[in-house]
Amino acid sequence: MSDPDVVVVGSGPNGLAAAVTCARAGLSVTVLEAQDAIGGGARTAELTLPGFHHDLCSAVHPAALASPFLRAFGIRERIAWRIPEVSYAHAMPDGPAVLAWRDLDRTVAELGAPALGGGPADAASWRRVLGPLSDRVDAVTRVAFDTLLRVPAHPVDELRLGLRALAQTPSDRGAPSQPLALRGTRARALFAGVAAHVAGRRPSLAAPAAGLVLAAQGHGAGWGVPVGGSQAIADALTRDLVAHGGRTVTGHPVRAAADLPRARAVLFDTSPRVLADVLGDRLPTGYRRALVRHRYGPGAAKLDLALDGPVPWRDPRLALAPTVHIGGTAEAIAAAEDATARAPWFAPPPEHPYLLVVQPGVVDDTRAPAGAQTLWAYLHVPAGSPLDPTEPILRRLEAYAPGLRDRVLGAHARSAAELARTNPNDVGGDISGGAVTMWRMLARPVLSPRPWATPVPGVYLCSAATPPGPAVHGMSGWLAARLALRDRFGVVALPDLGPDIP
Repeated sequence: MSDPDVVVVGSGPNGLAAAVTCARAGLSVTVLEAQDAIGGGARTAELTLPGFHHDLCSAVHPAALASPFLRAFGIRERIAWRIPEVSYAHAMPDGPAVLAWRDLDRTVAELGAPALGGGPADAASWRRVLGPLSDRVDAVTRVAFDTLLRVPAHPVDELRLGLRALAQTPSDRGAPSQPLALRGTRARALFAGVAAHVAGRRPSLAAPAAGLVLAAQGHGAGWGVPVGGSQAIADALTRDLVAHGGRTVTGHPVRAAADLPRARAVLFDTSPRVLADVLGDRLPTGYRRALVRHRYGPGAAKLDLALDGPVPWRDPRLALAPTVHIGGTAEAIAAAEDATARAPWFAPPPEHPYLLVVQPGVVDDTRAPAGAQTLWAYLHVPAGSPLDPTEPILRRLEAYAPGLRDRVLGAHARSAAELARTNPNDVGGDISGGAVTMWRMLARPVLSPRPWATPVPGVYLCSAATPPGPAVHGMSGWLAARLALRDRFGVVALPDLGPDIP
C-alpha cells in the first residue's frame, strides 16, 4: 500500500475530526491508534458486566451539540440523541436538590420557591447572570470556540462573558468580587457544581468562565446524551472517514518517529509529552522543553457501577437529571477543589469531595438490561494519585442515595495513576489535556498565533492540549487540519462536511 498523504496519531474526537477534514479534501488518510478500539475519550465499553455499556470518559456532551465542526458534520442527523429537560442537578446536603432545567424560567421559578428552599436572591441573580447569556447562547458558544490570540471577532460578546466570569470569581475570603455575582446559597451552589467541571486551584477565572458557557448551553441546546454511548460519536466520524477513502489501524502505538509511515503531514492527537518523546531531537530545544514542561491539572479517579435498578436518591427529583453534582455549598466545593489541587500525589481526598455523577439511563434505556442502570462518578485527586476511588465515591453517594450499595451488581474503578498508565495522553490522570487556567488556555501548549503547528514542517498537534481545549467538540482537530491543508497541500477552500445525500 502506498504511503498516505496524511497520518493522524490518535483516534480521539479531535484526531478523527482532523482525519475526516483531510479525507473530505480528497487526501489519503491513515489514523494510527495505540488501543484496540477507536474513540479515545469517546469510547464506550462493557466495563462491569455484559449488557452494561459504560462511557470510558465523557458521557454528556453540551460541547458536541454546540461545536461548529460537529454541527457542520451533521452530528445531530448522523446519530440519535436524547436531550434531557433537566440539564443537570445539584444535590444539597440538607434540603431539596436544585435543578437546572433547559427552561430558564422554570429554573428561576424553582430557585425562588420557598417550598424548595429558594428565595428571591437566588432567583433574581440567576436570571440576571444567566438570562442574557442564555438569550445569546449561540454568541456565547461562538466566543468559547473562537481561536485565541487574534483580533476579537465578537468583542461585545467576549466582554460580556469576561465580566460575568469575573463576577463569579471569589476573593480570597470567598466573598463575591463583583456586584453581578450570584446571590443566594442555592444559586451559588448550582453554579459551583458546573464550574467544578474544571479542576484546579481556587479562586479561579477559568473555572467560572467555563461554567458560564456550560450553564448557558444548559438553557440552550441542552446537555445532549448520545444514544448507546459516546462511542456513537467516534463511530460516526470513523464511518465518514472510511467512506471517503481513509482507514484506521488499531493496536499501533507510536513511540518513535520510526513507527510513522512517510506522509506529507502528520497530526498528533496526543499529549505534548508524547509528541516530544516521538520526535525527540527533531524538535528545536526550546520548543521541546515547552512541550515537556506543559502544565497539567489534577487527576480524575473514576468508578463505574452496574446497578440492578435506578439510583435510590434521597431526593427523587435527582432522578430527572442525567448529570448530578455532589459537593454541597459553593464554599465547600471551592475548598475541596483547592485542597485537592494543592495536595501531594499521595494525599487522601478531602472528607467531603466534589463528585460529578452521570446516570445516562435516565434518558437512554440502551445502556443496561431492562430495569437496570449504569452509573459513573469521578472525583478530582492529586496528579498521579494511586487512590482506589471505590470507597470514597460509594461513601459519598450513600449520603445522598441511601441503599445504593445494595443495588450494585458490578463495579470497575480506575485511579488517576491507572488512567495515566493506560492512556499516555492523560498525564497524571488529567483528562483535560493540561491545566485549565487563563494563561494555559492562551499558551496551549505554547504562546503562538498558530498553536497547532510545530517547528517541524508538516507536523501538527491537534489534541485538547491546543485551543479551544478540552471537551468532545473536534475543534482542535478541525483547526489543525485546516492549517495543514493550507500549509502542506495548498487547499484554501474548506471541504463540505455534511452528511452525503444519496
